[in-house]
Amino acid sequence: MASIDGIADFLRARIRQVPDFPKPGILFYDITTLLQDPAGFKAAIDGLAGPFSRGGIDVVVGIESRGFILGGCVADRLGAGFCPIRKPGKLPSKALRESFSLEYGSDAVEIHADGIAPGQRVLIVDDVLATGGTAKAAASLVRQLGGDLASLAFLIELDALEGRNRLSGERVMSLLHY
Repeated sequence: MASIDGIADFLRARIRQVPDFPKPGILFYDITTLLQDPAGFKAAIDGLAGPFSRGGIDVVVGIESRGFILGGCVADRLGAGFCPIRKPGKLPSKALRESFSLEYGSDAVEIHADGIAPGQRVLIVDDVLATGGTAKAAASLVRQLGGDLASLAFLIELDALEGRNRLSGERVMSLLHY
């Protein structure tokens, strides 16, 4: 696993591909098989945390739900705090909400109003960058709270869906590209 390509191949070999899930025509990249493998899980967290290991990240934001798993581990690795972004109605205290468009409809995410202090350096972590709607909404919430968004980091980026374009102007890092 000395090279970047070697690490990517190592991680890809541990991700199950599930055709026609959650609906016909979709190829789902199931990371639960990667999470079950101790060496694979460690390599994924190392890869996500590595570019930010020189310090400077105060809070890692994880997007529901697999972003909680990855983001929590990255926060621990970086010695940073952790803040969840959740679907509406799931947070117990005062929250800010950001809506975003989907291909057919809309959705929203929320963050605790006191989840990030003004000026804190923030890293957003999630498992997949697809169309970018959720990530863009998360970035907006971080900024509404006065956070300094350092970067967004993803385990997987689905290049054909062009989510990176929706995050124009943001620093985006993805370990795997499909």
